[in-house]
Amino acid sequence: MTFSFKKTLLAASVSLAALMGAAKAQEAVFVLATSEVGTPTYNPIKAGNLNKATTLIFDRMVSQAADLSYHPWLAESWEEAADGMSWTFHLKPGVTFHNGEPFNAQTIKDWIPLFAGSDNAYMVEAIAEVQVVDDLTVKFVMSRPEPNMLYNLSSSFMSVVEPKAFVALGDNYGVTEVYGTGPFKLESFTIGQETVLVRNDDYTWGSPLAKNQGPAKIARLTFREIPEDSTAFLELKTGGVDMLMTVPADLMGEVQKEANLTLLTMPGQDVYYMPMNVTKAPFDDIKVREAAAKAINQEEILASVFGGVGSVANTFLISALPESHVSDTSKISYDPAKANALLDEAGWVMGEGGVRMKDGQPLKITLWTQSDSVFRRLTEVVQAQLKAVGIEAEITTFDSSMIRDQYKTGEQQAAVRSYNWDNADIVDWFFGGDRLGYPNVSMFNDPKAEELRAKAMTGSKNMEERVANFTAYHDYVLTQFPMAPIYQPVDAVAYNKDRLALPEVINGIGVGAIAIMDMEVKE
Repeated sequence: MTFSFKKTLLAASVSLAALMGAAKAQEAVFVLATSEVGTPTYNPIKAGNLNKATTLIFDRMVSQAADLSYHPWLAESWEEAADGMSWTFHLKPGVTFHNGEPFNAQTIKDWIPLFAGSDNAYMVEAIAEVQVVDDLTVKFVMSRPEPNMLYNLSSSFMSVVEPKAFVALGDNYGVTEVYGTGPFKLESFTIGQETVLVRNDDYTWGSPLAKNQGPAKIARLTFREIPEDSTAFLELKTGGVDMLMTVPADLMGEVQKEANLTLLTMPGQDVYYMPMNVTKAPFDDIKVREAAAKAINQEEILASVFGGVGSVANTFLISALPESHVSDTSKISYDPAKANALLDEAGWVMGEGGVRMKDGQPLKITLWTQSDSVFRRLTEVVQAQLKAVGIEAEITTFDSSMIRDQYKTGEQQAAVRSYNWDNADIVDWFFGGDRLGYPNVSMFNDPKAEELRAKAMTGSKNMEERVANFTAYHDYVLTQFPMAPIYQPVDAVAYNKDRLALPEVINGIGVGAIAIMDMEVKE
């Protein structure tokens, strides 16, 4: 009996150890991009900034492939009326939210009005009425055509929320509790530190762009927020985390030196740029803004800060977008002779120490940046380039999780920052006159720009017109120099190949929900 008991106990211990090992093997730890550090909520309707974890808590009506084409998700199919004045969506059956509520046409009817009064209301403002045709068919009756409808419905800011919980929880929705239909559920969220997600075992309705429609192969996923890139890399190198969701160019070589690490690069959706506050001296003078913009040597920055990885930016939009194809005269490129001539014309005379003077005052500005290492290095180079034409910039560094709140004060003169987006409506977002402070860091509110903005956002009957209207809007904004474009990175992630297996082909935008559905944790 004693032997049998010991044998049984040993077998049970081995089984328990195997189960514990299997459970551990299904867990993974990712580090969010530094630009996503400090995201304050998982409320997609009210948020101005979201992170990758959002794409796993929620699904969207439409999924977008790597080639920017649109595919089904929660909507199995759709039709747009020939005149653009209605859209009909046929919904996927059998979908439920994390709190057990069903997803159906009534969900959509209750969800769309929740955007009213939010910063993201523009995404649904063309929808005049939502009609429930039957339980799985919904119709949008439009007040005007909206050629960008499918893009909006594929955006994480139009992640489908559970309407009853959204209303009941109020401002706590997305902070203490959050309910989507996504492949993962929120277990815990500590702002600025980490988010822990657990697998939704009932999930079987993933995007067809992934081989696996569900459930996910990873059982538990932790997203850590580490604002210092070198610290995040050390964690990856030593096994503390399994993946970095972004890798700066200067660390790519270090990743490639490690036998157990793999670097994956994809076309990026980021642009680094220097916004200038057009309401504060000296940038209330367009000549000074143009001079500062043309003092930025994008090629030098690409080589010295980013190791030649990526490409220079000379407009505000990523080059993959047709709306980036503005006139050559509107593109912003390095031209120190022009920069110096403009400052001379504006009355700023070169003084002692290489700093220009006017009316006894030096040409000094504050240059805001965030605390992570790439931004610090980039800002120091920008500081030196401005000094070369006589502009002295004093760098002010803010914690990456706090800088957006600082912009809302409107006290910035200039800054070095970036955005991540792959649609031309980002011009509206960052230069719209009704969003001063943040996201409109430049405090730009120009009457002609507002006319062009309205035409771009609401005056297009089809996509061809929208591209033309946004190109004209983008072109004009560039001529007013509310910012200086700097750099377009690639989208690079690094992961421990001994721990993670990634799909051979990722047919999505970056490493998001579609890629993560096909990821596996190795035993």
